[in-house]
Amino acid sequence: MASIFGFRSRDPARDRQTDGSRLDRLAKLFEQIAVEIEAERAGLENRYRTKATNAAFLVEAMENGSTSDRRSSEVSELTKSILNCERRIAELSRQNGMMKELRHSLDMVFDENAASDSATTAGFARPAGAGRG
Repeated sequence: MASIFGFRSRDPARDRQTDGSRLDRLAKLFEQIAVEIEAERAGLENRYRTKATNAAFLVEAMENGSTSDRRSSEVSELTKSILNCERRIAELSRQNGMMKELRHSLDMVFDENAASDSATTAGFARPAGAGRG
């Protein structure tokens, strides 16, 4: 489009293509991060279950007198590790929630762009006076 001042703007279709490409890259990045978060959480939950099981068996053995009292320091370490796992799992859940919110916001931007693009296209495609009556 040219104006009397010699300024040329870019074709709106090219702008939509550029915006779509940029938003698509961002969506893929959010998805990649969400997959990383989920993989870390799944691995951590597996280790958490193993540590909790080991701690339970150790405590039971101590209560039955099957082990020495010096193993109590091992229970303390397992308890500390379990608490750290719980803290990290909670943090990963918050991060996952944030990724979902960001993805939802991005989807809304996609939807807004699509709606404004179709409204703009419809406005240009409609002959003057069409739709009025």
